[in-house]
Amino acid sequence: MRCTGFGDDRNSARVPGVSPGVTISEPEKPAEDPTPGAAPDATAADASENGAVATAEPPEATGGAEDSAYPEGSAGAEDDTGGARPGRLLRRLALLAAAALVLGCAPFVWQLAATGDQRHTAASVPDRPVAIVLGAGVRSDGLPTYLLAQRLDLAVELYEAGRVRAVLVTGDNGVEHYNETDTMRDYLVAAGVPADRVVGDHAGFSTWESCVRANEVFGVEEATVLTQEFHLPRAVRLCEAAGIDTVGVGAASMSERGVATVYGWAREVPAAVAALGTAVFRPDPTFLGDYETGVDDALALADEETP
Repeated sequence: MRCTGFGDDRNSARVPGVSPGVTISEPEKPAEDPTPGAAPDATAADASENGAVATAEPPEATGGAEDSAYPEGSAGAEDDTGGARPGRLLRRLALLAAAALVLGCAPFVWQLAATGDQRHTAASVPDRPVAIVLGAGVRSDGLPTYLLAQRLDLAVELYEAGRVRAVLVTGDNGVEHYNETDTMRDYLVAAGVPADRVVGDHAGFSTWESCVRANEVFGVEEATVLTQEFHLPRAVRLCEAAGIDTVGVGAASMSERGVATVYGWAREVPAAVAALGTAVFRPDPTFLGDYETGVDDALALADEETP
């Protein structure tokens, strides 16, 4: 506060309790900083000396708005990686699914590649002494299903062309009133194959069991296996694993049985995985039994007729 001399009434004001003639000038205001929010040039001590009230300046923010809300590491603090975790989890799941798909399809792809040279058409298949016809179901009226009839027709064609000399029909006769093998035999005989050249295996409950019984029970060492195209790679592979020198012919079924054929191809993917385990561990068939001479007898009769 500055006191001025008498007679100087410039910027003066009368203050109660002060002698007349003495004036007190208004306290000088500190210069305002033109920049909003900037700290004043005067220190707190200077402001007090000039008659202003010193106020505490808010601390300058150092870490941005997001850091001021929660201390680092607190429960409310934002996790820098939390937003990315669901994405990483989805990517890992996608990679696992892709790996499972590749591993699941690998046996099927290998099966296709490994049997490529053994799969033929009826016109190009090499000669073999025996044709093995795998069962594929009997209708309620006792006739073969369409897919089974296709396989039997191939057997007739190969027999008539002299590419096989005997036919082993193998199927399921495990329940009463369902005799797959006899149905197959009757169909072949009606089509012109001599009855003494057709041999039945009533315990062919699966592709593997049909193949292993053909080798161990009926003594088949070389054969042409007959089935559908989608089933042929696995049938050839399993008969090879059972000890039979195998080639095969597959019937095309897409035009007449499209849904069944697509299902058949899809089914072969997991079936190839099971077939790989079967070929490695070679489980015993449900019924093995004693050696049967049916195929030997049929081939002996065929040899007698050969000039």
